[in-house]
This record gives sequence, structure tokens and C-alpha cells, in this order.
Amino acid sequence: MADVTLRAASRRGDGAAIWQMLEPVFRAGDTYTVDPEISRTEALEYWFGASHGVVIAEVGGAALGTYFLKRNQAGGGAHVCNCGYVTAPEARGRGVARAMLGHSLERARAAGFAAMQFNFVVETNTRAIDIWRRAGFREVGRLPGAFRHPGRGTVDALILWRDL
Repeated sequence: MADVTLRAASRRGDGAAIWQMLEPVFRAGDTYTVDPEISRTEALEYWFGASHGVVIAEVGGAALGTYFLKRNQAGGGAHVCNCGYVTAPEARGRGVARAMLGHSLERARAAGFAAMQFNFVVETNTRAIDIWRRAGFREVGRLPGAFRHPGRGTVDALILWRDL
């Protein structure tokens, strides 16, 4: 496993590196409910949303992953957080996703969240689902045929939950 450095990201300083990771994931259209034709500007606006705390993961100075942490809902649901994660293809098998997940869980606890919820996990995203399940997330809901996968047609989306 690589030595992963995680730090707060800024749109100005890290936008180019983050776009390089987001673009192939969003263009593939098989894991995020984002328009595959999204522009760079719109993608970075989405990722660096007003309520998102964005982190970048680096190995040897190379950006290999990014995630955001935010409240899942307002008001009565504000005690539950949500995250979005993206890794560069060259990060596979290097521990970057696990490091980002562990870091996000620590940040969420420190911020006072009681739980983390993933609202819409495409069932074909098996690598991510495996990492999350090994970290204690459990499936609490299934949305049948909720995602139009570009290669597999309609597939289910999962709702995953973990108490903090």
C-alpha cells in the first residue's frame, strides 16, 4: 500500500488535477448520476459545492484521488453526512480509496456526525461496494432499476449506511 497524503483541496490550486480525475469517471456515466457531457466548469462547481469539504489524495505528489464530505440533509437530517469519492485509474490497488474512506470517517466523527449515508450507489460499482462493506457499511435500501447504466441497461441503486 502506498503512503497516501490527504489534505484539503481548493478549486483554484487543485481544480486541474481534480478535473483530470473527474472527467473520465463522469464521461463513463456508469457510477455517478452526473450528465456524461458535463463541462469542466460545471463538474468543478458540483464537486466544490458550497457545502462540500473537498480533500485530495496524493502519492508522491501525484493526485490520485479526491472526495467531498457534506451534510446529507438539512434540519432534522443534518446529523448524517454524505460523501462522493473518485480515484484515478492508476490508483487501483494502491490503498488510495481505503485511505480516503478512513479519512472521511475520521473527519465525519470529528465534525459531530452520527452516521454516514451513501444515497445512490450503482450496484455494478462492486469495487467501491466491497470497500464500504468491509468498512462496516450495510445496505439499508435498494432502488430497483433506478440507474440507466450505459452498458448494462437499468440496474439497481443501493443506499448504504454506517453509524459513526
